[in-house]
Amino acid sequence: MIEGISTMAILGFTLGLFLALAARFLKVEADPVVDDITAMLPGSNCGQCGFAGCGQAAEAVAEGSVSLDICPPGGKSLIENLAARLGVDWDFSNSATNTAPMLAYVQEATCIGCTRCFKACPTDAIIGAPKQMHSVIDSACNGCTLCVDVCPTECLQMVEVQTTLTNWRWNKPLPISQLPLAA
Repeated sequence: MIEGISTMAILGFTLGLFLALAARFLKVEADPVVDDITAMLPGSNCGQCGFAGCGQAAEAVAEGSVSLDICPPGGKSLIENLAARLGVDWDFSNSATNTAPMLAYVQEATCIGCTRCFKACPTDAIIGAPKQMHSVIDSACNGCTLCVDVCPTECLQMVEVQTTLTNWRWNKPLPISQLPLAA
């Protein structure tokens, strides 16, 4: 019995030592830019960018093969953060990036409680029970529209985020060349 325990202890110690040495000497260094971009992305892996997850999207942004406005749930603030991190200028006159952030809203009168919406939600922002009315937690919703696509009664809509002191933004002034001439 003691021989078996000692054999297992020696085997465990030897394999643990081998794994520790392998982790130290065979470690693959990750790109710090990709790590920073991954941390900036919402992390909900909704797939609206065309990639399976936010990690793959971050790699594509870091190597420059995709545009900075790849993530619709991230919105304008994400584009500004990505542009600052990568040291590039971004033109916000493009109508696709100039849209206001959106959140899902449930119309209570038409919700039948089918549970399709909260099964599709990658951030678990929709709460409810079968055959009960559902509701959206605004702080958890990232505006990915996946719930709207699966709703059979069309009771889910995307509404513009209400401006509060926490999300208010001062618009960047126009350059002098674009100001209207005073008459």
